Amino acid sequence: MRAPREGRLKKFLQSWLVNTLAVLTAVYLVRGIHYEKPLDLVVASLLLGVLNAVLRPVLMLLALPLLIFTLGLFMLVINALVLFFIGNLLRPHFSVDSFWAAFWGALVVSIVSIILNTLTGSGKARVRIERRRPGGPGGGEPIIDV
Repeated sequence: MRAPREGRLKKFLQSWLVNTLAVLTAVYLVRGIHYEKPLDLVVASLLLGVLNAVLRPVLMLLALPLLIFTLGLFMLVINALVLFFIGNLLRPHFSVDSFWAAFWGALVVSIVSIILNTLTGSGKARVRIERRRPGGPGGGEPIIDV
């Protein structure tokens, strides 16, 4: 039986790797996001993960009326502001040229993170496919539970 600490470390490293791959994808897809060395990208993704865990909930609480009014779409602006802040903090090693580059980069990071977390099973979404026995409810057709 593994210790709980090992499980948390594995989950953290997996989340960090997913975040790094998502930021790398954003760097290649969005003009205006740059890094110098691979280590700079790893540091930026670590800082993004830490700020998303610490700063983003505070920003969400402060922006709650806007989040409700826009049905959650203001979350994209919050994510863009966090990415833009990281770009300014780590400049010149990792940089984000403009708010719009940060906006599109944050959108790419979000989409890629959702896809990778779903594929690896590390996110909150779970996909379960099961086949019921013949004669039971559903008559043996596959069931996809999302």
